[in-house]
Amino acid sequence: MKNVRYLLLPLSILYWVITWIYHELYNQRILRSRKFKIPVISVGNLTTGGTGKTPHVEYIVRLLLRSEQGFFDRVATLSRGYGRATTGFALANEESTAIEIGDEPRQMKQKFKNIFVAVDENRAHGIDKLLTMVPGLDVVLLDDAFQHRRVKPGLSILLRDFQAVSSRMALLPAGDMREPVSGSARADIIIITNSPKMLSPHERRRIQHIVKPKDDQSLLFSFVAYDDLVPALGTDEHIMANKAFYFERGYAILLVTGIADSLPLQEYYGQNIGELTHMKFGDHHEFTMADIQKIRKNFDNIANENKIILTTEKDAMRLAIPGVAKAFENLPIFYLPIKIKFQDDDGKKFNKQIIDYVTKN
Repeated sequence: MKNVRYLLLPLSILYWVITWIYHELYNQRILRSRKFKIPVISVGNLTTGGTGKTPHVEYIVRLLLRSEQGFFDRVATLSRGYGRATTGFALANEESTAIEIGDEPRQMKQKFKNIFVAVDENRAHGIDKLLTMVPGLDVVLLDDAFQHRRVKPGLSILLRDFQAVSSRMALLPAGDMREPVSGSARADIIIITNSPKMLSPHERRRIQHIVKPKDDQSLLFSFVAYDDLVPALGTDEHIMANKAFYFERGYAILLVTGIADSLPLQEYYGQNIGELTHMKFGDHHEFTMADIQKIRKNFDNIANENKIILTTEKDAMRLAIPGVAKAFENLPIFYLPIKIKFQDDDGKKFNKQIIDYVTKN
């Protein structure tokens, strides 16, 4: 694999040239970024995935909906809807499928039924449509839009993975970087995600030395916390959905993932159970009937009679497609929701910066 990536380095140089020209055209205002009269918050990263963009957007949604100010009740999210089979603008409803809007927007709409979830490859066009369709819109949250320069967000949040910060990665296609680290200068807030739950002052200083935030940039640290199990297909509420029940009784787990970085999830389960079998698919993988047959076969081959299937919340959105869901009937399959938490007082600082920005604008 490494040899293949070395062979791709000339293409990465070409990619760098194209990326530099693209951003320089906006930096020099040859190409114009649009500003909007309502608050627009962008959440994105420098790499192809795995930093937790959608969970951080969900954190902001929860923050705004429960704000003490109490008037942020018309919140919208906008993404391109990666992996969907449709194009153009679409406003999600509770019946929208992952095929129509993408797995992450479906997850957002299923979780927050009172917000407006939209998809559009052209974020500026998407915001225009939202403003037309949703009178009195309070704020738009752009999911995965750091490289989308057509819109000038009022507040830009950049996520960088704790482990990856210390690594030297190449640009696409030889590596996973969408743009050079110098692009971090556009961010108002830099969040180091997937940090250890117990972060020492020494580690904080070490990361700060690597990142070198500007004086007007906030550098914060977040980590992932896991909630309790949820039936993945929404039809097995009678099945015990308590992770402690399965962990304490030595259940075997078949872990099925189609996400960019499954290592934190593997490590979490590895600390809590004795037997873990992992079936890893590509990010945003569309599950086929052949995949389902392999999953059922691997599940049947686990010798332990006490066993369950676990997946991610994002994957569960793609498994809920009618034909696929029916093939999983009578199987104990769950997903484990995740929530974002911040280190020390970083959460208070982040909350204040978000609320202050939306309130003032």
